[in-house]
Amino acid sequence: MADNGENWERGIIEKLATAALKEQRRARLWGIFFKLLTFAYITVVLVLAMDWKVDGDSLSGNKHTALVEIAGVIAARGDASADQVNSALQAAFKDKNTQAVVLRINSPGGSPVQAGIIYDEIRRLRTIYPNIPMYAVVEDVCASGGYYIAAAADRIYVDKASIIGSIGVIMDGWGFTGAMQKLGVERRVLTAGENKAFLDPFSPQDESQKKYAQALLADIHEQFIEVVRKGRGKRLKESPEIFSGLIWTGAKSIDIGLADGLGSLDWVAREVVKAEQIVDFTQKQNLAERFARRFGAVLAESLSGVLVSSRFGLR
Repeated sequence: MADNGENWERGIIEKLATAALKEQRRARLWGIFFKLLTFAYITVVLVLAMDWKVDGDSLSGNKHTALVEIAGVIAARGDASADQVNSALQAAFKDKNTQAVVLRINSPGGSPVQAGIIYDEIRRLRTIYPNIPMYAVVEDVCASGGYYIAAAADRIYVDKASIIGSIGVIMDGWGFTGAMQKLGVERRVLTAGENKAFLDPFSPQDESQKKYAQALLADIHEQFIEVVRKGRGKRLKESPEIFSGLIWTGAKSIDIGLADGLGSLDWVAREVVKAEQIVDFTQKQNLAERFARRFGAVLAESLSGVLVSSRFGLR
């Protein structure tokens, strides 16, 4: 009987110990889970805080040079969109301590519409704030749509090795009719409207559509030329090559009137503006905005079922 009693007590103790160990293990796992969850939350908050830009009014109480960057392809989605750039420009001009606004450009070009919207907003802001000059500072590249925007500046400063120009418009795509014939693939497309399948890459090129597209490009090209002539005025040394789409080095661009002189951002702030402190008003998308834009774009493309057959822009 004593042995049975001891076994019973030992069994109870073992069960209690096992239950206690399981509870400790469960508590430890939950503790690790909540620690990881807290760490992830703090990480997201910190990343969002790093992306966040403080409004220019609270950045500095001193006289400063306001910086707005245009980097990368100028497009509706991205940091070089008209929405992002124009918001930054508005804040920069509005700040009471801004002595001048500097556009630092490093862009090969992009959408003619986005570039035109930015150009028009610069002209509007210059009318509202006539005492605040605006300069463009080029780093590696200021071509096509990038130069379209730069033409709105009072002066354009470059590095001697910068790439400047490409004043033209392009529409490009592919033609697959020969490959389809070799593969035995038949193209079937139905439209309501004789030009709805305009420049379809899977159909032979239609000469009337090609002529229409060329006229469209010529019209936008003339708009570009007018912007450059208006912005550069008598400084521009016109020649047949200027508006042909060619590019030049920064040093050569000064000779032909596409730029005004050599200078970096710091040099312009110090020597031209006389306000060495630089305040960056550039607006960039935070993680939430990037995710939303990317998700929206993917969803729209999935639902549309439209094949984009050509690329078009100032580049």
